[in-house]
Amino acid sequence: MEKDSILLVEHEYQDRLAWSDFLENRGYDIQAVGDGALAMERLKSNEYNLIIANDQAPGLSGADIVRKMDGKIPVILVSSNASVDQAVEAMKSGARDFLLKPVSAQILGAVVGRALGVSKSNGTPKAAGKSPVKIITQDDRMKRCLEVVDSVADSKAAVLISGESGTGKELFARQIHYSSSRKDKNFVAVNVAALPETLLESELFGHEKGAFTGAINRKIGKFELASGGTLLLDEITEMDIGLQAKLLRVLQESEVDRVGGTSPVNVDVRVVATTNRDVEQAIADGKFRSDLYYRLAVIPLKLPPLRERSSDVILLAEHFIRKYNARDGKNVKGLTKNAQNTLLNLDWPGNVRELENTIERAVLLCKGDQIDHNDLFMEPPPPKALPRQDSIPSVSTTLREMEEQMIYQALDQTEGNRTHAAQILGISVRTLRNKLNEYQAKA
Repeated sequence: MEKDSILLVEHEYQDRLAWSDFLENRGYDIQAVGDGALAMERLKSNEYNLIIANDQAPGLSGADIVRKMDGKIPVILVSSNASVDQAVEAMKSGARDFLLKPVSAQILGAVVGRALGVSKSNGTPKAAGKSPVKIITQDDRMKRCLEVVDSVADSKAAVLISGESGTGKELFARQIHYSSSRKDKNFVAVNVAALPETLLESELFGHEKGAFTGAINRKIGKFELASGGTLLLDEITEMDIGLQAKLLRVLQESEVDRVGGTSPVNVDVRVVATTNRDVEQAIADGKFRSDLYYRLAVIPLKLPPLRERSSDVILLAEHFIRKYNARDGKNVKGLTKNAQNTLLNLDWPGNVRELENTIERAVLLCKGDQIDHNDLFMEPPPPKALPRQDSIPSVSTTLREMEEQMIYQALDQTEGNRTHAAQILGISVRTLRNKLNEYQAKA
């Protein structure tokens, strides 16, 4: 199979090197340059499926590249210090996505995967092929959830999947899609929490040329892109209450109104939504509409956290060993008894995602043919519930400083993954984003 080709335009050397290595390991063909002018030279003699460009790249900025591409090749813009308004303007001008540094490997991989699910020729997702979904479990509750998926897959009923971050909600959404008669159509995913309200409306419903300043081309929204297939609305409870009303109308009428449009567009979409929040509490707090909840939760699924699925821990670990053996050419045969006991005794706040990261690292660090306890962590894991002594603020520290310190510690712990950091902190991703913007403005 021919590899997708990506042009990376990044003037910061460490990021250029790290992202190139990461994307190459994912199976992409990468060409990386340090300035925009050189990127344009490469574009004259090479064909690319995707461009990732830093908005501050010398020679020619990422925003300039977006305008020159004019929709011919999807462009993901990256910035170190852009405001929400700048991100909105970038997306309005035609950028496929916008990332604010620091960018975790998980987020980069997900955004690139979504962008390459859209063909450069006409802006519509490539038709789905064989199902990539493989859900590994022997837990009775997970098996029951899979039975429900099999029973309702061919209906058009909306599904609401709840569970902590990393429990496999998107995997279940894909399982629903690929088990249905829609499997040969498009599966389109949108992370609701990752976009501000003003941008999310256009992303979901599209806009007409000239609908607002900077709308130089018509944009087809995700509902239209997913028509005939399935649309995943990830972290649905983070959606602004005003936009929830518009979403409810789309679900009721099966039609969307593009921003600036004069007539509705019919869509045939199966909607799957996910959340890691307590929906009933969000409704009680006035942050989520009860009528939208009932429209989405026709089929509710609740995935248990990994700490309540002890029978799956070793099963999943062995699966990930095989996966990373194949990817990295390793020959790790399994886990020692000490390593198994260690895995079974951890709480896994990041759930299956955290376990996979741990095993991926262990496969790389393992010197023998079995992973031992010492291979699992580059440093001893912290106590389950006690903060490090050096992280306890002094009496003179203000509450604001404590809050900022805790937020940056959570981001460090999750390697910049804002969704996971917000889960650890017990706040929404939107609140976390607003706090970071506030700290940046203060600096």
